[in-house]
Amino acid sequence: MEQQKIDIAIIGECLIELSSNGTLAESSTLNKFFGGDTVTTAITIARLGGSVTYLTKVGNDGFSEFIISSLKKENVDTSLIKTNEEQNGMYIISKSQDKKELLYYKRKTAATKLSVEDISEEYIKKLKLLYSTGVVQSLSASSREMVRESFRIAKENDVLTAYDPNYTSCFMSSSDTKEFLEEIVEYTDIIFLSLKGDAVRLYDMDSVDKIMKHFWDKGVKIVVIKSHIDNGYYTGYHGEVSFTEFYNTSKAIDTTASGDVFNGGFLYAIINGYVPNEATKFASVVSGLQTQNYGAIQAIPYIKAVMENIQQ
Repeated sequence: MEQQKIDIAIIGECLIELSSNGTLAESSTLNKFFGGDTVTTAITIARLGGSVTYLTKVGNDGFSEFIISSLKKENVDTSLIKTNEEQNGMYIISKSQDKKELLYYKRKTAATKLSVEDISEEYIKKLKLLYSTGVVQSLSASSREMVRESFRIAKENDVLTAYDPNYTSCFMSSSDTKEFLEEIVEYTDIIFLSLKGDAVRLYDMDSVDKIMKHFWDKGVKIVVIKSHIDNGYYTGYHGEVSFTEFYNTSKAIDTTASGDVFNGGFLYAIINGYVPNEATKFASVVSGLQTQNYGAIQAIPYIKAVMENIQQ
């Protein structure tokens, strides 16, 4: 895939996934896959037909070939991925009728070595959009600097930037996550927020109008708030706010990473000329279809299925 054909670049960390359909105590085998918040978003864009590259570092620990070949099979460009001698991050997930277990192993991973040396100003200038999350900033001081500098370059060259703080208490503190967001918000055009997970925990704000105004005043053009309380998405743009219900929630059986899938659908739609509220409707269908099957990445729909459901 030639660089000039790449529309979207995503900075992130690809994790090895080991999964089981039973409890960890009872399972004798684990299935190997891969995942991560930004990886899920990248693959969503690719399955919809978008051109996307993934910028990360993977560890030369036996999993690197698996990670890179898996991304290539999904039509995600891997030309910016570098390898090093660190280990790859990993998570173990199990689901049973009674509970869901999730364990992360993320210390001194390959992606913690991401730095400003891994970015090219000339490459960023040719993009249409750059995306990352607070999870990436939390990896290390150098990855944090890299994300901030990448967004600065993009913003100064009229390349759209999109960001999700994606706060998770598993390995991030709320104070650090808020700090990550505050240092990058001036370079951010599109922000995705969970009402309960981000707005309330980071800013102690549960009013959609106040949240919208807060980020508009900071220069963010498009604010998308995901509200499980209201069962839908609020999209704020040009001083107006619209609401879109979650798609077909009665058929949802697995909501793992549905927010990351929504982000991918939204970014694909924006790049392809959708206005923000229509991009939200499109992404809602993408995310809704993903929740109707098991597996965060395995269940991501392709563009044909999305368009068929939009036309119904």
